[in-house]
Amino acid sequence: MPMPPPKPSTEGKRDRQVFHEMGQIVRALETEGPQRPDDLARLVGAAYWERDRFDRALAFAVADGLVYRTSEGALAAAG
Repeated sequence: MPMPPPKPSTEGKRDRQVFHEMGQIVRALETEGPQRPDDLARLVGAAYWERDRFDRALAFAVADGLVYRTSEGALAAAG
């Protein structure tokens, strides 16, 4: 069975903090259900995160298949 292709090198380096942030995003969606991006940002307190951290963590969560967009444009936890 062939191996999946590697993730694009433009993804950037992940740090321990981004895994924590991804976890916050997934837990919020599991607890509260699908959310619009602005509402999700409020739920996780992204206003207090460093600049662009929310968008970065969300992009990683989507790339890893932990979060997906619904047909209505909301974000939802996979699984």
